[in-house]
Amino acid sequence: MKQYYSYENFRNDTQKLILEVKNFNAGAIVSVARGGFTLAHCLAEGLDIRDVQSIRTELYDATCKRKELSLFGACSLADVSRVLVVDDIADSGETLAYVMQHLQKNFPEAVFKSSTLFIKKTSIYEPDFWINEADAWIEFFWEKDFSLAG
Repeated sequence: MKQYYSYENFRNDTQKLILEVKNFNAGAIVSVARGGFTLAHCLAEGLDIRDVQSIRTELYDATCKRKELSLFGACSLADVSRVLVVDDIADSGETLAYVMQHLQKNFPEAVFKSSTLFIKKTSIYEPDFWINEADAWIEFFWEKDFSLAG
């Protein structure tokens, strides 16, 4: 089962998420690419955070889960004390758990909190901030509306 997630839903949920995370006072945002890019940009605008970085992970090929997670890229967070890590969904939770562990290991002086638009009940990792619980495969508007494949 698939569920379409529209821009209107995204805008409303992002506004809610901004209110949830603002008291954390993040100095930087780390987006988990690619799913977290759109949300990270909008959160950065809403929270007036200019330091937006990314880490790319690969756990899925389309809707097929790989056997092993791969992480690419590095962040420069040596002078940042509070970092908000952003992804679109905590599906299995493996990606966020891995990224959070990786960042905390590499930047032990910083405080990291995670945020997503969605979480699934089966996720092994619960983000610090999330808006919706998903019970279907989410088709985000940025995936569906701009795909040349239709």
